Amino acid sequence: MSDPVVLYRVDGHVATITMNRPEVANAQDSELIDAIDAAFDQAGQDDEVRVVILAAAGRHFSSGHDLKALVGETDPDHWRKLRETPEGKYRHEQVMYLQRCLRIHDFPKPTIAAVQGKCIAAGLMLAAMCDLIVAADDASFSNPVLRMTGAGVEILVEPWELGVRKAKEFMLASLEIGAAEAERLGLVNRVVPLASLQDEVMALARRVAEVPPITAEIVKASLNHTLESMGQRESWQFHFMAHHFVHNTATALSALEHRKQLGSMKAVFEARDRGDQPR
Repeated sequence: MSDPVVLYRVDGHVATITMNRPEVANAQDSELIDAIDAAFDQAGQDDEVRVVILAAAGRHFSSGHDLKALVGETDPDHWRKLRETPEGKYRHEQVMYLQRCLRIHDFPKPTIAAVQGKCIAAGLMLAAMCDLIVAADDASFSNPVLRMTGAGVEILVEPWELGVRKAKEFMLASLEIGAAEAERLGLVNRVVPLASLQDEVMALARRVAEVPPITAEIVKASLNHTLESMGQRESWQFHFMAHHFVHNTATALSALEHRKQLGSMKAVFEARDRGDQPR
């Protein structure tokens, strides 16, 4: 029997959801996304849980979408079959990527992402859905999707996390931001030694859990509403539509075979490190 793709644990008032695909740097396939969503259901229904930690097993938080599951040699699931048409591709990404991420963003209980190693593209999108981010000192953040002919990923978190000018440089120049720089820019709340990441995040979660649940829920909703009043939700919806337009340009469609060869975002990142940039 294979290990579950998500581990779920409750310690006092804190639930920890751990992505458990370390062999592929926690690349996000349908099974993992479904399991994360189910774990949030469980945490949401447990009145004893006041704070949720989103963590990852292995060296890396997440290498992004699992492209092997979408265009590779693995057996196609329902979602991959649906992507055979533009309409199906739109529906897949609307439900599994946009709506599932927004569900975490809107989750009534406070959430904390514990990030170590690589946090790439959809991995960054996932972490940014959490209220707080604690990074290990080995963490790095990147979104090289523009070099793969894509318009970033489904939710454009970068201008809200980094500011517009830095977001332009980050995406257009395909930068990799280390943990210290991420803290300086406000992308993460704090940086801690890798060896103490779990302990530091748990300590922070327990501190947050001291706030009465209804107070935490209402204040979180009010803070999120502040961003929505500034246009965050509308900007995300606009980008989701732009993302799909770019998906279906001739440039993007002609790159499909190359993307099949590269496989997951992990392979893309390793290819970039070798100087073998995708074209």
